[in-house]
Amino acid sequence: MGTEAVEEHPIPVGPLAAYEQQILRRIADFNDPRQEWRRLVSEVFGTFLLVMAAAGGGMMGKAFPGTISHSAAVVAPALTVLAVILFMGRISGAHLNPAVSVAFALRKDFPWRRVPAYVVAQLAGASLAALILQNIINVSAKYGSNFPAHGYSDMAAFWMELLLTMGLVSVILGTASGAQNVGIIGAFGVGSYIALAGLWGSPISGASMNPARTFGPDLVSLTFTGYWVYVAGPLAGAALAVAIAYVLRGPGGGASGSGAAQGALFTEAFEPGKA
Repeated sequence: MGTEAVEEHPIPVGPLAAYEQQILRRIADFNDPRQEWRRLVSEVFGTFLLVMAAAGGGMMGKAFPGTISHSAAVVAPALTVLAVILFMGRISGAHLNPAVSVAFALRKDFPWRRVPAYVVAQLAGASLAALILQNIINVSAKYGSNFPAHGYSDMAAFWMELLLTMGLVSVILGTASGAQNVGIIGAFGVGSYIALAGLWGSPISGASMNPARTFGPDLVSLTFTGYWVYVAGPLAGAALAVAIAYVLRGPGGGASGSGAAQGALFTEAFEPGKA
């Protein structure tokens, strides 16, 4: 006597259960292009850690005079950036800096439509770090910000920020390119440059090289003295670095640069066949 196959029918689920299953599937699928929230959380957290180190040095120095040397104050954020790139670069690209996001977009390694959300995430992370530091250390966040040095004009600080950021973004774009192919080791190049730039360039402008890094302490302390310097200088320097990258290596948009700029979550290459 033959057996008849029993046809199985899926058990119907209600709208709420179906929505819950959809959310779980999206969380499980790490390559889902809709997982932009992972990238944004990564940028918030990474910029938070950067500003904790960068602003924390100045604020701790004010609270405990003589304990934080100039060298320590500039090397700490550099090492923090190095560590952040190593542990979360593949998620968001670890920009941590609006100037870097704009540079990657100008280079066609990063979609312009994602730049505004990245910038907001970076500003939020920086502001949160400054707010927490001010409440823990009990000194104004302005001591963790950047200002043109006494006796130097805003324009002098602007040019310093432009030059320093031009070098920083050149290192970032260069180590991200397919021609260099250094991969995650690029983090050491970026961290080294930030430390060296801070050691010699910080006396005039503070060597911010990052509009978000200065924005957080300025917002929390409501002290925006010369803040335009720390927006215009880094953005102009980043644009100049993109032009230099074009001269040295031609147009961007290849797989390597796009992967470095966007991380490993659904990388969109402008020129998929290019290294």
